[in-house]
Amino acid sequence: MTQTAKALLVDDRRENLMALEAILQGLPVQSVAVESGEAALKQLLVDDFAVILLDAQMPDMDGFETASHIKRRERTRHVPIIFLTAADKDAQLALRGYAVGAVDYLTKPFDPWVLRAKVSVFVELWVKTRQLAAQSDVVRERETQWRTLTDAVDEATALLRADGPDACDRAVDLLEQARWGNTR
Repeated sequence: MTQTAKALLVDDRRENLMALEAILQGLPVQSVAVESGEAALKQLLVDDFAVILLDAQMPDMDGFETASHIKRRERTRHVPIIFLTAADKDAQLALRGYAVGAVDYLTKPFDPWVLRAKVSVFVELWVKTRQLAAQSDVVRERETQWRTLTDAVDEATALLRADGPDACDRAVDLLEQARWGNTR
């Protein structure tokens, strides 16, 4: 089962969220829109995200504080954050964004195609990371099977070297159990 990548959109203005959803439409990503930093943190407790598009300037908990909380959590610290802001092109705000862990900082108005391209890259990285994790699980499972078979062969070899009346039968049973994945 393939899991769809998700983008968390965080902005206190509903019209901005709708615009972001429209920009991302057609990309292989499911948009999840929330209107506050607190709501974003709650959403991150229940879902995994490929990328977070975060408004820097929000009432109560601003984007910088939200990002700081996100980066402190083990589960979410590696989720890329792209700050979006209508604030002037103040270099200090951009530096503050990068300081709390953002991978990018875009000032409105921004080119929607640039944002789509950036989100696409993070979605692709998220998908590739999931694929690598699944392959790693398969490799670990195969290594476990290999160890089990190797142990069974070693034990069967030891039984065959023993001079007992039913050593051969026990060795064959052991090898058959290992072959079919039965527990001993």
